[in-house]
Amino acid sequence: MRLTDRQQSLLDEVIHLEDPQERLALVVDRAQRSPFPPSERTPRNRVPGCASNVWLIGELRDGRCYFRSDADSPVVRGLVRLLTDFFSGHTPREIVDSEADLVEALDLVRTLSSTRRHGIASVQAAIRDFAKTSQP
Repeated sequence: MRLTDRQQSLLDEVIHLEDPQERLALVVDRAQRSPFPPSERTPRNRVPGCASNVWLIGELRDGRCYFRSDADSPVVRGLVRLLTDFFSGHTPREIVDSEADLVEALDLVRTLSSTRRHGIASVQAAIRDFAKTSQP
């Protein structure tokens, strides 16, 4: 599934939730289901530029990128997991070429403080940087 198709699929899932706060609550709730081992909360995996502690691990398997993440804040954890789930399974080229902004498309931006928006942008940049360095 292309990133644009995946984005549309996620939009279709939440379109019935008109309130951006309800959409954000759904994103946060989904992130609670996926554990991240404390042993991976290392300085090497920490994303710079985030007010909350955010950890991101990228892996390249069979020519596709896969990401795992965690954060101290439940809201940030939910948003970061949304992004890592969104980009996981795609080729480095697809990620680098993508202009998708899932947080904007889901209309979650207006519910976030400027520091959280900046942090989410840092995570997106880290995902794209991993993809750039993983290209053949």
